[in-house]
Amino acid sequence: MRLHDLYPFPEERKTRKRVGRGSGSGLGCTSGKGNKGQNARAGGGVRPGFEGGQMPLQRRLPKRGFKNMFAVKYEVINLARLLAAFEGKAEITLDDIYDRGLCSLGSAVKILGEGDVTTAIKVEAHKFSASAVEKIRNAGGEAKALEG
Repeated sequence: MRLHDLYPFPEERKTRKRVGRGSGSGLGCTSGKGNKGQNARAGGGVRPGFEGGQMPLQRRLPKRGFKNMFAVKYEVINLARLLAAFEGKAEITLDDIYDRGLCSLGSAVKILGEGDVTTAIKVEAHKFSASAVEKIRNAGGEAKALEG
């Protein structure tokens, strides 16, 4: 089997529209563009958003808010998922979290408190929720928040 044998078969492929190739084709003469006018010219037509001189929608609507370019986007991991990924491990570092694929490499990590901690573990992340810190400390562990 070769590439040309694969589906779709040649008779099922849609043929390219060939315009301006004689009046018998149905798309000869003006090539389906009608007679004269802006849209019949090469490069013709209006730019996106142009409404014929009427005030365009993007200018009629008010500007709202802003995007904080310094905002830190945290990837969240629940305690239950963290403990399931590191079963029986006493110390979980940020590199371990990245290596296990729980979040993308180099992203800021926040640990949330959904799930139960039964053993003492030491967890390292950028941020922790209050409930996560409480659960880790009640089990005799340590939650170490990193800078940056």
